[in-house]
Amino acid sequence: MTDKSTEMPPKYDPQAVEAGRYNEWLSEGLFKPSGDQKAKPYSIVLPPPNVTGKLHLGHAWDTTLQDMLIRQKRMQGYDTLWLPGMDHAGIATQAKVEAKLREQGISRYDLGREKFVDKVWEWKDEFASTIKTQWGKLGLSLDYSRERFTLDKGLSDAVKKVFVQLYRKGLIYRGEYIINWDPQARTALSDIEVIHKDDKGAFYHVKYKFADGKTKLNGKDYIEIATTRPETMMGDTAIAVNAKDERYKDVVGKKVILPLANREIPIITDQHADPDFGTGAVKITPAHDPNDFLVGNRHNLERINTMNEDATMNEKAGKYEGLDRFEARKAMVQDLQDQGLMISIEPIVHSVGHSERTGVQVEARLSTQWFVKMKPLAEQALKNQKGDDRVDFVPERFEGTFTQWMENVHDWVISRQLWWGHQIPAWYNKKTGEIYVDEQPPKDIENWEQDKDVLDTWFSSALWPFSTMGWPDTDAPDYKRYFPTNTLVTGYDIIFFWVSRMIFQSLEFTGRRPFKHVLLHGLIRDEQGRKMSKSLGNGIDPMDVIDKYGADALRWFLSNGSTPGQDIRFTYTKMDAAWNFINKIWNASRYVIMNLGDMSTPELPDESEWDLADRWILSRLNKTVAQVTEQFDKFNFGEAGRALYDFIWNDFCDWYIEMSKEILTGDDEKAKANTRNILAYVLDQTLRLLHPIMPFVTEKIWLTMPHDGKSLVTAKYPVLHEAFDNAKAESQMANLIELIKAVRNIRAEANAPMSSEIDVLIKTDNQELAHVFETNRDYIDRFVHPKALTIGADVKAPKLAMTGIITDAEVYVPLAELVDLDEEAARLNKEIKKFEAEVDRAKKKLSNERFVANAPDEVVESERQKQADNESKLKATQDRLAALKAEQ
Repeated sequence: MTDKSTEMPPKYDPQAVEAGRYNEWLSEGLFKPSGDQKAKPYSIVLPPPNVTGKLHLGHAWDTTLQDMLIRQKRMQGYDTLWLPGMDHAGIATQAKVEAKLREQGISRYDLGREKFVDKVWEWKDEFASTIKTQWGKLGLSLDYSRERFTLDKGLSDAVKKVFVQLYRKGLIYRGEYIINWDPQARTALSDIEVIHKDDKGAFYHVKYKFADGKTKLNGKDYIEIATTRPETMMGDTAIAVNAKDERYKDVVGKKVILPLANREIPIITDQHADPDFGTGAVKITPAHDPNDFLVGNRHNLERINTMNEDATMNEKAGKYEGLDRFEARKAMVQDLQDQGLMISIEPIVHSVGHSERTGVQVEARLSTQWFVKMKPLAEQALKNQKGDDRVDFVPERFEGTFTQWMENVHDWVISRQLWWGHQIPAWYNKKTGEIYVDEQPPKDIENWEQDKDVLDTWFSSALWPFSTMGWPDTDAPDYKRYFPTNTLVTGYDIIFFWVSRMIFQSLEFTGRRPFKHVLLHGLIRDEQGRKMSKSLGNGIDPMDVIDKYGADALRWFLSNGSTPGQDIRFTYTKMDAAWNFINKIWNASRYVIMNLGDMSTPELPDESEWDLADRWILSRLNKTVAQVTEQFDKFNFGEAGRALYDFIWNDFCDWYIEMSKEILTGDDEKAKANTRNILAYVLDQTLRLLHPIMPFVTEKIWLTMPHDGKSLVTAKYPVLHEAFDNAKAESQMANLIELIKAVRNIRAEANAPMSSEIDVLIKTDNQELAHVFETNRDYIDRFVHPKALTIGADVKAPKLAMTGIITDAEVYVPLAELVDLDEEAARLNKEIKKFEAEVDRAKKKLSNERFVANAPDEVVESERQKQADNESKLKATQDRLAALKAEQ
């Protein structure tokens, strides 16, 4: 069947091709699971993008790879589910909305919690709509009927259940610890939400004088302390030295006066003090440093928090109360200098933590937070990797990254001092302070107050693979049918944030891995290899690329440049090449369709009626189907793309289509019908192979040509046909192509255009090869235009002829008036060097015992055949050069 309403204009126009197509797919419900219970299920959950803004090129790469997998599996007959959704993204989204409010001179505190959350929902609705539009422009075959959001009721119920169960199991606890604090967002951060950058700072060397006025250390009435953060000094509660440090043995137990505070603090011994670093004596500030916090616990030291949530100094900072932390630093340094307590200031560059979301310098802050006890969960995940239900990382090396993190994991701080997110299901009795944790609030709610904090956004997204399927209802149809999922596709940069957490949460609550494979891709960088960022101004909007080149060209670039785990560079040169490839496909398809006449359905002619070109193209098609299918299964999309490109551009377009013209312009109607059917069949199968990568243009072409079915989306994917495999035809065609190329090269080097008449003589002792050339004279005539073609074993090389050496044959082209014997000798010398290099390469490869032992037998045998072929060509070229010299 041909859709006459979809004709192909002379030039490929991506905007016209893609317009309206996505909505047609949606209206026909083509992206939903088939519902065929006999079919094998295959599922992917879309890594939910944050509702913080528009999608970037990384999202386009990530989703294109997923769409390719799901489209191929759907065509292969799997019952496929690709479930979409978005993440509320806690701190990231709240930071965006707060920044927008600041521009209006408003803070969240001016609005209050309820009205502020309403504002965030407005933001979410706006950007969720934008993201869905972008998904459509990319052509993503998502089942929107199952779309989820990490704050919808079903997922909220799952989050509550997980929190309560972990709490009751003793794996969630509440405690006062030093945590990373973002003073702009006013919330706790986990370790992996902190980015370390090099900042300019200083070591401030300060005198801490002995309290008794008598004690001396090296003749001085003070102990020297170096600090990078004098603003925390008001929270000091001790000086620590190492018990093995002989320098300080006489002052241990003494007290010093805390500068600026005039408060006495003791000198203690603790292993935290390193005798080989600095002075070997360190100030201990338990409320402002994680190591000092541990020292304080060991020695029962007071914890004095001197900062407010916004990093201004509080009442415990004395005269510095109300100052910003950096203003307080300047004021304290000045006072220390004025009081003669500053020994020196030593400028340094050191690594300082910054908030991933707001960019501000992070504070180590004493705070009461909720934590997940990670060790038992990590051990369970590591143990599972040794069993049959393991998660396979692609590339494998990233399992090492996962293992290392799990082996060294710290307890996870999960509470966030935000208003946007899952509020913690814990209540405190207003009178007794008793804690109540449950999925449902207390019945006498008037006597309780719910914890104001929300959960880390990764807590809910860690449940994504199973919470989206209906869990905790383990009888939910989708959960029973599609979980565990098959493949997760995401960037290697969030193994810690997300991949690891999905694995341990899934194992804990479902007893199964969340996905069989996790395919990790890299980052998209600019042409110079730099990471794309706002500060560099080198970001690329994928929608702008689609507007210029079309979604298919972008998808081809993203898939064809894809090697698992590796970064790729975006360049417009590559986009031009992608567009040109699609244009080649368009023009070739248009030629084929224009020559199909009134064909209703392509039908392959009987095998007995296939000529050499037919047998060859079908064999090459079969090999391409095998290669593409195998490489998709291995997630080697770049290799799959190369196989497709070579087949389409070289085999189909440059050779078979060109050869078909000889028949289609002839008088043999039976041969014409055969060729039309094979052209249509090969084009149909090629479009099916290409469809997962280029859904729009393949659908447009396929609907224009004779076809069965309503869409390529649900058409059958190509399979192997044993009858198509034909090594002999491939070898013979390779001989024919080699001959044609050799004569064309001679024409080019002799500046003899195709319109000029030349004789072609072929000397060969190989009777089978001679038969191939004899029976395909029509093709030789079409491609090299010989005036006379002579083939035989007794052919003699004419004087003043140019020579081409091909497999088992020598090709002579007499060009008496054009041939310069010296130039011909130089050309033959160049050919000799080329063949020598190839022979040498093969010998080295075959002498490598590891290659011979480990490579597949067919690869080794192929290398041996190449060596023999090149040795034969080398000898023939050397013989021809010797003969040429004898003629001079």
